[in-house]
Formats: sequence, C-alpha cells, structure tokens
Amino acid sequence: MSLEQVRDDIEKEARARADEIRADAEERADEIISAAEADAEEIKAARSEEVDAEIAQRREQALSSAKLEAKQQRLEARRDVLEEVYEEIEDALVDLDDEARERLTRNLIANAAEEFDDQDAVVVHGRADDEALLEALLEEYDGFSVGEPRDCLGGVIVESETSRVRVNNTFDSMLDSVWDEHLKEVSAHLFEQ
Repeated sequence: MSLEQVRDDIEKEARARADEIRADAEERADEIISAAEADAEEIKAARSEEVDAEIAQRREQALSSAKLEAKQQRLEARRDVLEEVYEEIEDALVDLDDEARERLTRNLIANAAEEFDDQDAVVVHGRADDEALLEALLEEYDGFSVGEPRDCLGGVIVESETSRVRVNNTFDSMLDSVWDEHLKEVSAHLFEQ
C-alpha cells in the first residue's frame, strides 16, 4: 500500500469523521439557538413593552453566546479530527511494509551520508525493530555503524563521533516538518465547506 493510498484512505476517513462532527456541532448549535429563542419569546410575552429593549439585548446575547459555543465546538472537533489524522499517519508509518521501509530508510541514510566526510566515524540510530535493516544497509558504507535504538517511527538519526554533525532523518521529524508546513492545506482539504 503506497503512502499516497494510505493518505487518501486517511483523508477519506477524516473527511467522513469531520462531516459527522460538523453535523453534530451544527445540530447542537441549532438546539442551543432554538432554546435561546424560546427563552427570549417567553420573557418577551411575560413582560410589558417597557422591557422590550432589555429582552432584545438578552436575546442577542444568548444568540451570540450560542454561536460562540457552537464555533468553539466546531474548532474543538476540527482539532480532534486533525489529531486523529496525525495519529493515523504515524500508525501508517509504523506499519509500512518491509519493501517500502527499506527503500525509504536507504534513501534517508544516503541523504544523511552526504553531510559527512569519508574519514568520519558515523553512528546511525533508528528504531529497535529496524536494527537488522540498518545493519544490512550500512554494509554499503565504510565507517558507518549501528548505534543505540531511538524511540521513533522509523528513519534514522546519523551522528559523527568526531565532527559533531547530527542529521535527524526520522519519519517523526519529517512528518512534523511536513505537517507544520501544510497544516492549513490539510485543514482546508478536510473541512471544505
């Protein structure tokens, strides 16, 4: 399963969840607005004309409050959906098939290797489950060795023991970077109106 297909599946699920949350929030907003309007009408019927101005003010405040509450609920729902999407992406990265994981890890090591001199002793850290993969891939590099495992979704952290160079090419760091850079687009795509 490709990352694009995983992304598409996640987007479909997130969009469906967002629609459901949006419908619930709008229904709740309608209930709040209806209740506020009913309360305002009871007050208006019970009072004389001299308090009409006060009733109108309270009604407006109740409607504004209901709209604000509904807006806050929609924002919270969107945050929840975005968190779910992020977690699903993390899960998809952890569950990559062996071929995809090897291809990505190979590319990440190659990209990081460009930052080091040939004489550097380089240590490559990855997640514990990828240790055998890292050992196999590092056979292609002189002076590279597998270091202590790191808590990450995959990818590598490459460090030189002598030159203080450190390259963080973990899936986590790339996901964070892409997520931050494209959050507005993701949000707009998920919550199209």
